[in-house]
Amino acid sequence: MPWTPPSRPSRRSLLAGAAGAAGAAGAALLTGCTDGRSADADPAISLERRMREAAVRDSARLLERYDATAAAHPDLAARLAPLRAAVAAHTAALSPTASGSPSPAASPSGGTGAAAPAASGEPVPAKPAEALTALADAERSLSEARTIDLAGAPGELARMLASVAACGAVHVHLLTSTPGAKP
Repeated sequence: MPWTPPSRPSRRSLLAGAAGAAGAAGAALLTGCTDGRSADADPAISLERRMREAAVRDSARLLERYDATAAAHPDLAARLAPLRAAVAAHTAALSPTASGSPSPAASPSGGTGAAAPAASGEPVPAKPAEALTALADAERSLSEARTIDLAGAPGELARMLASVAACGAVHVHLLTSTPGAKP
């Protein structure tokens, strides 16, 4: 019997085999990256949940800055109260609905009047005007970050982040303007 070369696999069978191997390898890699939910969970939901949780953490840090500033400067507490209340409302609105943990807005801190450090570890400036500027800088930074996050956020969350970012920009204006001054 004469020798015949082995038949070459068709291009279609090679592509099908490569796709199957890539799919199996991808599934094996992704198994280590999942959070324990089923493979058919909607990735948009988990993305939205992660984005909401990050937004809540950021708002909680901002609330802590408001509390530290009010504690360090009791004369500013009345001026800061409505802004802090708005941030607390944002925290509650951004909170994932499945979260059973209490909102950071429910625990205002009392103050001694000493220059208390903010939760971020940054001390509150000793002068009231500088403390307001530092708080305005924190609001501005968070507002800008939320504006950037809009690009990757699902529809309803994007609208909420836009609204909260706009409110943060208003807070910056209110914190840096002189009370009672006309625009």
